[in-house]
Amino acid sequence: MQRRKFLRTATSAAALSLASLISWQPRISAAAVPSDITQMSASMLSAAIRERLVSSEEVMTAYLARIHRYNPTYNAIVSMLPDDECLTLAREADALLARGIYQGWMHGMPHAVKDLSDAAGLMTSRGSPIFTGTLATQDGYMISRIRAAGALFIGKTNAPEFGMGSQTYNPVFGATGSACNPELTAGGSSGGAASGLGTRTLPVADGGDLMGSLRNPGAYNNVIGFRPTQGRVPGGTAGDLFYQQMGTGGPMGRNSEDTVRLLLSIAGVEPGNPLSLRDKLPVADAFIERKLAGTRIGWLGDYDGYLATEPGLLELCEQNLKTLSQHGATVEACQPAYDLSRLWQTWLTLRHWTRNGMRELYDNADTRKLLKPEAVWEIEGSFNTSARDIYQAGIARADWFRALSSLFGRYDFLVLPTAQVFPFPKTEHWPKSINGRPMDTYHRWMEIVIGGSLAGIPVVNVPAGFDPHGRPMGLQVMGRFGDDRSVMEFAMAYEKLTGHLEKQPEPIASE
Repeated sequence: MQRRKFLRTATSAAALSLASLISWQPRISAAAVPSDITQMSASMLSAAIRERLVSSEEVMTAYLARIHRYNPTYNAIVSMLPDDECLTLAREADALLARGIYQGWMHGMPHAVKDLSDAAGLMTSRGSPIFTGTLATQDGYMISRIRAAGALFIGKTNAPEFGMGSQTYNPVFGATGSACNPELTAGGSSGGAASGLGTRTLPVADGGDLMGSLRNPGAYNNVIGFRPTQGRVPGGTAGDLFYQQMGTGGPMGRNSEDTVRLLLSIAGVEPGNPLSLRDKLPVADAFIERKLAGTRIGWLGDYDGYLATEPGLLELCEQNLKTLSQHGATVEACQPAYDLSRLWQTWLTLRHWTRNGMRELYDNADTRKLLKPEAVWEIEGSFNTSARDIYQAGIARADWFRALSSLFGRYDFLVLPTAQVFPFPKTEHWPKSINGRPMDTYHRWMEIVIGGSLAGIPVVNVPAGFDPHGRPMGLQVMGRFGDDRSVMEFAMAYEKLTGHLEKQPEPIASE
């Protein structure tokens, strides 16, 4: 494989600050528009389209060319519409703008939806041969909010089968490669979304996070992935509205500002969803870089040796903490007063329980044989999960929330690595051991992410840089429940201070 060079881009620095999602004054000149439209941040691209410095048709043409050049190598975007249909959507967006109709900050921007969600007119496979070829007739709830912001849906982003596992591969479309090295995994389950961002074949991306599915691929592709506070991004009004509080939709971006803008598009109260948060996030311009002086950071590391980590990973993360302390932050090692093995058992119980809804696919012999072994294991694990097991898991989850709340009495943020291993070959389904310690389940290697998920708190992946082999890693920054703004404002400051996002790989074109 050819040696890749790393290029510094001005995307992050060039991103503009707009007055709001809907009404803002133009703040971009023609001279600020780069020759390669795909190198603009989503925020800058939005301004350029709104001010008619570039047309949606020009944007679509540029992105289609880039997708055709690089996507065959990385396999990030799947189920694409034909080019002529994409261009027709772009021309329609231009026509609306010419008539003074502006739909939102994503007006005229190409977008690919994670293949676990429905988007009207596009195929939804969920990474499973059971659903291959299923045409969605309506948008999923979060996706409808993205469409309302003006996005043009051109395809889907690849995901593992039913989103299970932090490695994006499936029998329908194959594996997705990291933007930093297409031979390595892009992570998952929002692996296609993150790879598309890292290769600049998408301006911004949506995803979901139950077990690190926004954070892990964010780390493995050197982009931002944000898991919002539980209830910040409502899942709609259908199905169970009370008990299933494990996963959430969320945004990904090339930088923090883009991530905030997409968050504001998909967040917001849903009156028909009783557990959606009732407070309102401010407009994008209200998000400003947090002052690091006086910021208190608790470093959880590997939970004092409880978690196995690949050699060199903790040291890379700690270099970033040293940089933060040099700029006024107080960084201290800390640990929650909690039995971490109890937390893992809580996770297993609740994870199995969430998969009982797939029982119908298991009971049908024709569909069961099409399920991957990990899916069968999860479903079967729900069979012997009793009401008492779930009740005890709920108490354990609450105790974990209380343990973290105690730490948040001393620290503004809690930080730990985003993954326990660097990206591994995409032909490997999951690491069977880490640093000599066997992994007993298909997701044990990602145990490090369950703390944020079970607490329901906001967690952002920020880049930690690269190891000597050019493999990326990230840091999870966890904040207090409901304080999504502070977490993203910290990410903005961290992004500017470290400059990791400016170091993007030169993608490899298909032959």
